[in-house]
Amino acid sequence: MDMRLEVIGIPVSDVEAAKAFYVEKVGFGLDHDVSPAPGMRVVQMTPPGSPCSVVIGEGMPLGEPGTTKGAQLVVEDVDTVRRRLAERGVEISEVQQLGPEGSPGSRFAFFTDPDGNGWSLQEMRRS
Repeated sequence: MDMRLEVIGIPVSDVEAAKAFYVEKVGFGLDHDVSPAPGMRVVQMTPPGSPCSVVIGEGMPLGEPGTTKGAQLVVEDVDTVRRRLAERGVEISEVQQLGPEGSPGSRFAFFTDPDGNGWSLQEMRRS
């Protein structure tokens, strides 16, 4: 039995501001921006190289804006990705070592979207 996580919902207060943040600053690809019913808008975006997309919008039960915490974007080189996001205007923490030096998956950088939804970059080097 396959169970693939392919879309997660992120609650936001301003769809246009969130869309601009994720697409223009963070670099997610815009999959679609549709209004399938009156009072409903669905904006789906995918991080580069990811099989899982993010959906924001209006008229969907996504929760209170800013309540998503702990979403992780796994990257090969956290220093490079962190620097590129900062250059694009994302306020992002310095890289932090959260485990023993040299442990796989122990280097992180953290940022939030305009509503305070929390994200992290986690470095996982593939050899």
